[in-house]
Amino acid sequence: MKTIAQLTYIPLSQEDPREKVQELLEHLAQYDVEIEVGYLSTTIIGAPKTVFEVIKDLYDIMSMETERFRFQVDLLSPSAE
Repeated sequence: MKTIAQLTYIPLSQEDPREKVQELLEHLAQYDVEIEVGYLSTTIIGAPKTVFEVIKDLYDIMSMETERFRFQVDLLSPSAE
């Protein structure tokens, strides 16, 4: 079973947020998920348990490293694949 999560991260306290976004994208590479990077968001596809682990870990990292941010998560229901 796989699920899809679309993640949008916006650091609100950075003049140029690209560096923080790039750091999180590099962090995603350690997980067993498919990653599709879009212009405004990133989509991850994987086992539901792994997807939720990624979301929690990214939130924890952002909370420690970024003063203010917006993190939007859109989830699709799991597929049988």
